[in-house]
Amino acid sequence: MVTAYADMMFAHQGGWDEMLYALVPIVLIFGLLRLANSRAKKLAPPEATTLVEPD
Repeated sequence: MVTAYADMMFAHQGGWDEMLYALVPIVLIFGLLRLANSRAKKLAPPEATTLVEPD
């Protein structure tokens, strides 16, 4: 009985492997958002357009 439980526990890995299914996409999206924000901050700001109202 002890060996059967040890086999199940080894196959299940105690839950850490299921946690990776949630953490990997979250970390990946977070990293991509940080990369996009840092690249967007390096871009030159758009030129301001002045509206001239007719007299």
